[in-house]
Amino acid sequence: MLKNYIKIAFRNIVKNKVHAFINIAGLSVGMAVAMLIGLWVWDELSFDKYHSTYNRMGQIMVTQTANGETPTFRSTVVPLSAELRTKYASDFKHTSLFGGGAHILSVGDKKISQIGGWAEGDLPAMLALKMIKGSYTEFKDPSSIIISQSIAKALFGDADPVNKTIKADNKTNLKVIGVYEDLPRNTSFYETKFLMPFFNKNNWWGTQTAAWDNHGCSLYVQMADNVDFDKVSAKIRNITKPHFKMNDENIQVHPMSKWHLYSDFKNGKAVGGLIEMVWLFGIIGAFVLLLACINFMNLSTARSEKRAKEVGIRKSIGSIRSQLINQFLSESVIFACLALVVTLGIVLIALPSFNHIADKQIVMPFGNVWFWLMALGFTVFTGIIAGSYPAFYLSSFEPIKVLKGTFKVGRFASLPRKVLVVVQFTVSIALIIGTIIVFRQIQYAKNRPVGYSRAGLISIEMNTPEIYGHYETMRNDLIQTGAVEDMAESNSTTTEIWSNNGGFDWEGKPAGFDPTFGTIATTYDFGHTVGWKITQGRDFSRNFPTDTGAFIMNESAVKMSGIKNPVGKVIRWNKQDHVVTGVVKDMIMESPYKKPVATVFMMLPGWVNFITLRVKPTMPMQDALKKIEPVFKKYNPGSPFDFKFNDDEYASKFSDEQRIGNLATIFAVLAIFISCLGLFGLASFVAEQRIKEIGVRKVLGASVANLWRLLSTEFVVLVTISLFIAIPAAYYYMSSWLLKYEYRSTITWWIFAVSGAGAVVITLLTVSYHAIKAAMANPVKNLRSE
Repeated sequence: MLKNYIKIAFRNIVKNKVHAFINIAGLSVGMAVAMLIGLWVWDELSFDKYHSTYNRMGQIMVTQTANGETPTFRSTVVPLSAELRTKYASDFKHTSLFGGGAHILSVGDKKISQIGGWAEGDLPAMLALKMIKGSYTEFKDPSSIIISQSIAKALFGDADPVNKTIKADNKTNLKVIGVYEDLPRNTSFYETKFLMPFFNKNNWWGTQTAAWDNHGCSLYVQMADNVDFDKVSAKIRNITKPHFKMNDENIQVHPMSKWHLYSDFKNGKAVGGLIEMVWLFGIIGAFVLLLACINFMNLSTARSEKRAKEVGIRKSIGSIRSQLINQFLSESVIFACLALVVTLGIVLIALPSFNHIADKQIVMPFGNVWFWLMALGFTVFTGIIAGSYPAFYLSSFEPIKVLKGTFKVGRFASLPRKVLVVVQFTVSIALIIGTIIVFRQIQYAKNRPVGYSRAGLISIEMNTPEIYGHYETMRNDLIQTGAVEDMAESNSTTTEIWSNNGGFDWEGKPAGFDPTFGTIATTYDFGHTVGWKITQGRDFSRNFPTDTGAFIMNESAVKMSGIKNPVGKVIRWNKQDHVVTGVVKDMIMESPYKKPVATVFMMLPGWVNFITLRVKPTMPMQDALKKIEPVFKKYNPGSPFDFKFNDDEYASKFSDEQRIGNLATIFAVLAIFISCLGLFGLASFVAEQRIKEIGVRKVLGASVANLWRLLSTEFVVLVTISLFIAIPAAYYYMSSWLLKYEYRSTITWWIFAVSGAGAVVITLLTVSYHAIKAAMANPVKNLRSE
């Protein structure tokens, strides 16, 4: 019986090539989208599971209330690690401080810049690093280092690096005690290419063992067996209060299983994050596959009259309904299996581009038995879903009526097909609307005034001791190259604020009011270099020696403080008086989607660790860099010339939204494509069914335009109904999505108008081929049998 089903299925494929092509193409695209999204979802859900300690690892999170807000962040204090280890030994198996960042590693003449970190001795064991050579058992030795396989290859080639010496940041000699396997991309520590002991004499944080008020490093913990995360979090909630006078600071343990997908906090509680995208794209994948299944259902039921006699004959010679159902389901499963072959080819071709857009390193797991079991199960499931309605519909025909020629599908036989078309275009139109709104939000934030000029700005980290102490001479040398307009130093780039402080006091300050300001340490030339805009007072100036202790506030800081006419006012901080010399327009230095951070700029030479310079706009960037590099080699010979364009750093702040928008665009286009395939097939069927009616109308004087309108109107009405369903649904969901941004665009009427008009135009283009072909056919040929 099964052999017979397969034979009939292939006969139908050969006999109805266009119908088969549309079905297989639609199913293939839908299954390819579902498979790509499935691989992406699996990659997201398996994030950090590379570490065998996944279920017991956690990170200490700190929640504070400042300026009327209650943010939760990862930066904590150095002494907290020892406090947890000694006072709560039964709850924590290991604790480890970590401070990550870019460092220069050198062996002889080889110098590379890579991201690594300072870590306490337990971290390698906590991460369950897979050692290729050596061991991390001696990692507590302050002169040791463990490196990744890629670093070992870059610095030592094929030689064994164990027991060899690496110089870090051109000042710290470290002995390689082990080489570990490079971490996969879907781990939180993917970029960490080496680890150095935290309490090394050249690590500044190692001097902060009693500093309970200086947050700046991360603290990771491994919980003891059978210990509950929430119970321990409640136990250590107030652990810092006896040491740190900010009475509203709370501590909690955030499990590794939630680091990636539940990274958003509200009032100290994890409320979501990327898990929302996982759900969203999972639902989109399911809907796109549903669209492909709908095509199969529509085309199969549309051609019901052609298979009615087959059903009648089979029933008359003894076939029972269950056998017919099995036959039609078998046919649809065969279609799905053929589509699977095409799907695997599509996914293989699309995967590199998909990885680039999604910022992933997903590979096809062909060697995984579970992948094949899931793929085959998924294919059979798709085939059954796609073929279920046609199977039950076709098997219900009465053989007597069919064979007597009195069988008619009825006035409402096409109603289910119309409903399914409405569902298809509702999903497609909603995706189009959502995509437009996402890109509008991105563009809205990109067009936001940032308060300074990013063009031509370059940032260079001061990562070796040689580069310090040469500010004036290096600045003069750079300007004399003719490539640089100006240069300045600071403790943050123009796209970040890494220092926040409270404890500011001034005359008239309300009692109990202790705001936290972003604090940016700069040199004299910072304002001129970045091009900020002074709105009151003046910039820092060498003509005023007292400016070494002066403050410049941004507009948000002035507004928060409530100081009227701040220029000339005295603000006391760190037991010193500081005069406000000027006010600058707000600069967007952090998220472009949030309000500006209240910030104070000050002259603190000991804090600076970044160089910012502005390249002359009249000089090509490549030529300018060739002139700039020798100057940095002169003052910083122990470091490669690594720099970052501030424009690129600012653009990276849009990466998550850009990724969502790009993926949504692809899925929307594919959804429209699948829907149009279905419309194309249905239009062909309708034109074929009404060919004699068209002939009669043409003989009676109907024009091609009239006939085109007659055949197209039905489909346009269905798309219009889809619009009335999709628009409210998309508006509701996208309005909720926009609410998570403080700085957001609005949803305007033209978005829906463009989406609706686009859907109608696409529909007309799709059905017009068959409509015009039918309208232009010779009516004599169509009516001669009458």
